[in-house]
Amino acid sequence: MKALVQRVSKASVSVDNQVVGSIDRGLLVFLGVAVEDSEKDAVYLADKVLNLRIFSDDSGKFNLSLLNCRGELLIISQFTLLADTRKGRRPNFIAAAPPDKAESLFGRFVELVRASGLKVATGVFGGRMLVEIHNEGPVTIMLDSREHIPAQA
Repeated sequence: MKALVQRVSKASVSVDNQVVGSIDRGLLVFLGVAVEDSEKDAVYLADKVLNLRIFSDDSGKFNLSLLNCRGELLIISQFTLLADTRKGRRPNFIAAAPPDKAESLFGRFVELVRASGLKVATGVFGGRMLVEIHNEGPVTIMLDSREHIPAQA
């Protein structure tokens, strides 16, 4: 499971010219689910996103997490994070989980971060979305659960 995390001053997502999710200060998370992902990946990334210290303290150092500053989350499904561009010019998405599995694990990730009590908004799974981002910093970090969770047996 991959998460592209952006620190934002505000962000929103629209479908068919209607805003379906919006946040103020917090994190925008683009989430991609891989074929081999499981519940462990969702648990790992949810904890990592909530506790990642990328908000500045009073001395300007990255010492605060989303939980510390009571920020908000906007989570967008993004299978293209699993693109393989090593061959040719057209990305291959074989590593991306099929839609039913991806939607289930995406939903589990959302449940896990909602359990924190923070405001959580989402896009529409599988929908054609327009995302407006006010990236603060800018701060953008890629997280990959496979870098920390051993492959499934």
